[in-house]
Order: sequence, then C-alpha cells, then structure tokens
Amino acid sequence: MTELEENKKISRLKVAPKIISRSDHIISRMQISDSALKVLYRLKNAKYKAYLVGGAVRDILLGIKPKDFDVVTDAEPEQIRELFRNCRLIGRRFRLAHIQFGKEIIEVSTFRASHHISDSNEGHERDGRIIRDNVYGDIDDDVWRRDFTINALFYNINDFSVVDYVGGIEDLELGQLRLIGDPKKRYVEDPVRMLRAIRFISKFDLNVHPLTENPIIQFSYLLETIPTARLYEEMLKLFLNGFAFKTYISLRKYDLFIYLFPQTEQVLTQNKKGYPHEFIKNALKNTDQRVKHGKSVNPGFLLATILWAPMRIMIEEYSSNVHSDIEATKLAGDAIISKQISSISIPRRFTHMARDIWTLQARLKQTKRKSYRVLMHPRFRAAYDLLLLRAQSGEPLNDLVEYWTKEQLQEPQIGKSKIKTRQKRNNSNRNTKNSKKKDL
Repeated sequence: MTELEENKKISRLKVAPKIISRSDHIISRMQISDSALKVLYRLKNAKYKAYLVGGAVRDILLGIKPKDFDVVTDAEPEQIRELFRNCRLIGRRFRLAHIQFGKEIIEVSTFRASHHISDSNEGHERDGRIIRDNVYGDIDDDVWRRDFTINALFYNINDFSVVDYVGGIEDLELGQLRLIGDPKKRYVEDPVRMLRAIRFISKFDLNVHPLTENPIIQFSYLLETIPTARLYEEMLKLFLNGFAFKTYISLRKYDLFIYLFPQTEQVLTQNKKGYPHEFIKNALKNTDQRVKHGKSVNPGFLLATILWAPMRIMIEEYSSNVHSDIEATKLAGDAIISKQISSISIPRRFTHMARDIWTLQARLKQTKRKSYRVLMHPRFRAAYDLLLLRAQSGEPLNDLVEYWTKEQLQEPQIGKSKIKTRQKRNNSNRNTKNSKKKDL
C-alpha cells in the first residue's frame, strides 16, 4: 500500500494518537503567553477539553518564539462566550471566538469535523472547494481537517503532553512538510494551501514530501479562483516574514508567482538574466534585512519594488510618445496598478504610496530645481531607498545617489533657513493686514 493510500485509509478511521509526555518534549508553560494560559485553564476548570494547537506548538518545538497562540476546545462558541466577557464571536464559514487581552488576541475554535474524511460532498461546491465548515466534532475529528502534519500537534493543558495523530513530530525531526490526507483533494478544497506550503518551506527551511509537492504545479491555476482580497493577505504573509527572497524563489519554481504579480513574472520570463532579476533579488533581500532588524516594511514600498521592472518598461513606452518624465511615470503607474489590482486587491493607501515613490524617481532627476521641496516630500525617504536599489542593481545612477545623499546631510540647515524665511514672510503679511485694518 502506498503512503497516499495509507493516508486515505487513516483519514477515515479513528486512530490512536501518539502521546509525548511532558518529560519527552521541550514545551514549557514559560514559553506560552499568560493570556493563552488563562484561556486554557479557564476552559479546563469549566470541565471542557482545552489544547494549544497549530503554529505555537510547532514553533516552540522548533525553538522559535511564537507570535500567536491558538486554542481548540470542545466548548461551542456560545459556551466560550459565557466564560469570557472579553470574547467576540466572528466568522461565517466557521465560528471562532476571539478573546482579547489588551493588544493580544487568543483565537479559540471548537473541535470540528472535516468534510474531506467523508464520502459525501456536504459543504463543498461542485469543484471540490469548501464553502461551509460548521460541523463540530472531537479532537480525533479536528486533526484531519488541518492542513500540514507539523501544524496538527496539540498541547494538552490537562497533563502537559503533546498529542500527535499524524506524525507531525517525526516530520519536524526530518525537516519535512507533508499534507494530511490526499494532497490533490486538499489543494482543490483550498488552493491557498499551495501558498501556505511555500511559506512554510521558506520560513522553516523544510523539504517538501513528494506527494505534497508534485500536485502544486498541476493545480496552481486554481489560485485564479481565490478572492483578490484573500490573496492580498496571503501576499503580506509571504513577503513580510523575513524570508521574502527564499519565498520568491519557491513561488517561481512552482509557477505560483504569476498569480500574484503577473506583470513582473512576464518581464522576468522574457529576461532570463540581468537587471530585473538582480533588482528584485536586492529588493527582497533588503526587505528581509529590515524585518530581521525589527524595522517596519510598508506594503506600499514592497509593491513599488516588486512592480518596478514592468514600470520601467511602461515608462519608456510613454516617454517615447512625447510625454515628460513625470507625465510618463504617472501614466505608467496608473496602467500598472490598474492591471495589478485585478490579481491582488491592494488598499488604496498603498497603491497611492507606490505611485508617489515612482513619480519621485522622475523628480529626483531634477537636481537643480526645488531640492528642498523634494526632500520635504513625505515619500522622499522611500523614493531614495528605491533609487539606492536601482543603483545597486546596475542602473547608472551613482551621481544621483551621491547628490541626494549630500542633500540630506544639509537638510537641517536648509530647513532652518527656509523656516526663518517663511516666518518672516508670514509676519510681514500679518503686519500688512493689521495695518490695513487700522486704516479702515
């Protein structure tokens, strides 16, 4: 019997889990947030089952500090709300409880049964995608609706053991990513699982099990069916986790990048080597460095860099039609963003930022005109960073970089003189108005 057949068989049976006792694993309550512990213990004291589950368990076992803590229980959403005054119920496809402690939110879900373990198509559309998932179950049902084995480990607050139904501990030790159940069916149920697979193998440096890996290219087209707003959220998770460059390499390897940034993919495909590849490599490595040093990365800047390669080509096309640099850049930006938002729904504040950064590239060429006004532009620093990336990637812009670097060093002195001049002008205007009022 093949492993795939074995997975199918197991997914239809109640199987005994492997119980890893407290003495045989490294998870300690010291590594779990106080808020998550409060939730776990209150559920336990109310005679409900309560487990820490998913990414938090996985991360602690990998020696990584978790960012979020999710809890699963046999208490139903309304029962959870009765226990916690700071609880809010959300979700349509499946009801979840969000319990808020200051800025921290602990997500609590009720054990649910997975549609894929039954032979019926209840809760599915005709193409196999899940449209409804409000079927409650127990822990031995809940485990099978989870996606990857490393995300299906349960930490039991009752005896501090780890419960493993699917070989997640072994896969963590092997450094392997493996889907639970039939990979083809699981990708059809939710195509975003392909993007999640890329995120996990990039972030945790995992190998992909062949049965999990082989169907990805075959089913990549299913990402076209995913709402653009959901793809935007997934894009942020992919590129703002500190492993953007590795993620980009994997996305292109499995033919998934085209469904996020089709215009950039087209340029990269037409140019097997050279500037576009060098630029996006430098841009994403720069993003990773910022994340690892605790610095923020604005999605607008990320968008401006990923779309810069097609932007350059579009600017050249408009410039050849007797448009000025600034006009050509604005027209190109409108065209590029218009096409991009048909793939990913990006909030306007970020598309506006990307447009400003691109337009400032044209204004940065005008080194002798209104330098102070450019320096004072709220997007100047982001535009300057893009200029640095362009020069680093091979564009002949060293003179411009040197000029604007020096201008920034002089900025405080220029600013003071400008402020004094403006104050004098304002005072003069005020005195003139006052004198006119007296004459009247």
